[in-house]
Amino acid sequence: MRIFNTLAQGTLATAMGLVFSVSALAADITGAGATFPYAVYTKWAESYQTATGNKVNYQGIGSSGGIKQIKAKTVDFGGTDAPLDEAELDAAKLVQVPTVMGGVTIVINVPGIESGKLKLDGPTAAGLFRGAITKWNDPAIARLNPGVSLPNLAVTVANRSDGSGTTHVFTSYLAKQSMAFMREVGAGKTVNWPSNSVGGKGNPGVAANVQKIKGAIGYVDIADAMKNQMKFVALKNRAGNYIVPNQDAVADAASGANFKVRGMAPDLLDQAHKNAWPITSATYMLAYEKGTDAAKQKGVVDFFTWSLNNGQKMAEDLGFVALPANVVKMVEAEMKNIK
Repeated sequence: MRIFNTLAQGTLATAMGLVFSVSALAADITGAGATFPYAVYTKWAESYQTATGNKVNYQGIGSSGGIKQIKAKTVDFGGTDAPLDEAELDAAKLVQVPTVMGGVTIVINVPGIESGKLKLDGPTAAGLFRGAITKWNDPAIARLNPGVSLPNLAVTVANRSDGSGTTHVFTSYLAKQSMAFMREVGAGKTVNWPSNSVGGKGNPGVAANVQKIKGAIGYVDIADAMKNQMKFVALKNRAGNYIVPNQDAVADAASGANFKVRGMAPDLLDQAHKNAWPITSATYMLAYEKGTDAAKQKGVVDFFTWSLNNGQKMAEDLGFVALPANVVKMVEAEMKNIK
């Protein structure tokens, strides 16, 4: 996989100098929300503290929890994979910016099938996750996988039990692939999973259930799947190619996206690029337009400014994809609205 160099050395030096010159004035800050970016936010926080002395504590409680806490003013910033729309941002007087990109991947625990060797298209994946396909040797799966030995094994759907941005991204993709999925399961942070499902808290909870249950299929972010050495599914994209999730495919999916929309949240699902990973998304930071504590507001801006300019390699090493350089500049401009 290629590593993405997003900023020139001069920009890095300028940003680092700016942060070091003001770091003494920044306050320790707390955040909570999406589990999708938990690994990268905690890595950034550790390195940021080493560089500046300022502490950042982030709790992965799910996107719904992050949105609830930022609206209740109990944290300094929130994390969500399900971006708020313009009306909700305005009503809550919040600023929303992307911080890093990634993808949601389908993972399986089917004995005898190696990672990347099982092919699924969107409608078949939707059939599995709505409970219409209940055995791994179902003809719908067999048609896509000639020559693959499929066991007569029951399918168990592993899903998030908490309100989840990862669920929002994943179900929004499946709802585009299947009207039946939209009608029976729905799309959102919480949905009506089928009777053959088992819930787990956070991406780690889903990963754990997939790993321990034979016949399980679930959805987690690519970074968690890589960390846990899970078995990926090869998923058919809009161009008709079967793609195994990786950083290149996520970057290609986002290559033509317009981040200039309000809230900087373009739809990255099922993009047309020949190599695009179909379930690509960004994750987002939420902060107050006008906070009651100027030092903490400044701390939020300083932390994410430092991280976007100094933490991209860390993000890539964890399986995420850096924002393009032009989007980083847009994020920095948008964060000027955090007062």
